Amino acid sequence: MKKISLFIAISLDGYIADNKGNVDWLNGQGNDNENIDTYSEFTKSIDTILMGWNTYHKIVTELSPQEWIYNDFTTYVITHNEHTSSEKIRFVNINPVDLVKKLKEENGKNVWICGGANLVQQLVNEDLIDNYYITIIPTLLGSGIRLFKNAKHEIKLKLINTQSYNGMIDLIYTRRYISV
Repeated sequence: MKKISLFIAISLDGYIADNKGNVDWLNGQGNDNENIDTYSEFTKSIDTILMGWNTYHKIVTELSPQEWIYNDFTTYVITHNEHTSSEKIRFVNINPVDLVKKLKEENGKNVWICGGANLVQQLVNEDLIDNYYITIIPTLLGSGIRLFKNAKHEIKLKLINTQSYNGMIDLIYTRRYISV
């Protein structure tokens, strides 16, 4: 069965974007040659990406408007808007919980939950995320779009790995399963 992994960066105070939805603060305290390429290692284990419309729109209009940077994966974009899908980008108007349950049953590699906060919260509330890859950026935003808010219940996690570089901290957690 496929694993569902959240791979995302947050400010030290828990936001994934500022009040205007901007993510231009997503960098460390020094220069990029101090960074470790955790992304490439992570993407070896996935073949599918799931994201909301706002995340998709931010990627294609600001972060990478010239090319689709996730061509190596099948991407599902949850949206109520009508768009024409391609082989690699599938626009779907479906409950993300139902989609994740379906994707978990398919053959292949794991699924990356790319964002945004609304999508993540729906999956957290149904306890569908198996692994949490969280990078903490050395920035305090004060306000913005919070990653985890209004959870329906507690989810216990087990710390698997940590590493720090360029002032950033990568935390990798997996769900703790309680035996009955």
